[in-house]
Amino acid sequence: MFTSVLMIEKPLTPEDVEFVTTLHGDEGVSFVLLMQPRGDQADVLLRAIDDVALGELRDATREGDLPEGTAARQPAELALEHSLRALRGAGSEAVGQVVEDHPLDLLKSVVEESAADEVIVLTEPHYVEEFFHRDWASRARHKVGVPVLKLFAHSE
Repeated sequence: MFTSVLMIEKPLTPEDVEFVTTLHGDEGVSFVLLMQPRGDQADVLLRAIDDVALGELRDATREGDLPEGTAARQPAELALEHSLRALRGAGSEAVGQVVEDHPLDLLKSVVEESAADEVIVLTEPHYVEEFFHRDWASRARHKVGVPVLKLFAHSE
């Protein structure tokens, strides 16, 4: 069985589930999900710039209305549970957790403990971070020792 560590920042859509569960054809896939809650207030500007770059001006003006930091923990837990149910419903094994500390340190330990074959970072575009290679996928490639695949999440 193929083991993928899947880093997400929002609940998986049905399209996301279909995409990640069919990446390896008919081979069975086991997932370890790492759900990253929304960051702190310092991330608001970067997310707003990304929204503007994507032409989603309404989202840019609402960035400050969404829970941040510790207030984002409960929505992250709900998103994780939703995503785990969706993967299991598609026939995959899936376990996961909400990231509480530095995501890349946790990612490295999860990859080692689960003997993962790959890491999939499923995220919305983050143009500023990607330009400076500060996004999760770019940083993970130098840390985890397995292939890292970056995919863009589908929107509802």
